[in-house]
Amino acid sequence: MNKILIVEDDRLLCKELADLLEGSGYAVERIRDFSDACAEMVASDADLILLDISLPGENGEVLLQKYRKTKDTPVIMLTSRTGELDQVLSMSYGADDYVTKPYNPTILLLRISAILKRTSKTVQKQMYKDIEVSLVKGSLVRGNEEQVLTKNEMIIFGVLFDHQGEIVSRDELMTALWDSDEYINDNALSVNISRLRNKLSELGVPDAIETRKKQGYLLRGI
Repeated sequence: MNKILIVEDDRLLCKELADLLEGSGYAVERIRDFSDACAEMVASDADLILLDISLPGENGEVLLQKYRKTKDTPVIMLTSRTGELDQVLSMSYGADDYVTKPYNPTILLLRISAILKRTSKTVQKQMYKDIEVSLVKGSLVRGNEEQVLTKNEMIIFGVLFDHQGEIVSRDELMTALWDSDEYINDNALSVNISRLRNKLSELGVPDAIETRKKQGYLLRGI
């Protein structure tokens, strides 16, 4: 059973979230003392964290930034704000997703399920050639060199990585990116592929992704 940690100071909303999650088969842990929330987050063995942005003391974005220095546990930010700046900052600090209040319970559960399904594959260290792959942290590491991927780049790489040596169509990649917060069209997909290629090239693997005209893309296998 997956455990989810709720970091939310609104008691009513926290209870609603806990009831929703427990009713969906998750174990739930809550933080009630926010004097050292980051330490409690680090100490928790939760599989996923729901982190509110507006908290007493340090806000959620500051907590996330500190937390990411030691932990890769997936984090979904919760906020009543609708500004794009908060979303951009949250994602840049390492959030895995961003949900605005009032949230749709069904959509929230689907996003939680998708993230847990994706990150469950990363319990064991994964390698592509001699590159360490962290789908949770969103990074590729080779020796002392690290390339941090955007959310969309990581989704694309994850799909190609799961199908090494196989052709993945553009439609399949677009489908995988459908729930992304950033609007993706055909041209944007090409841009993301190009950026991903450049980052792999920086790690010494310039020919990792092969384009098959009118078919799709192939991540060269080990």
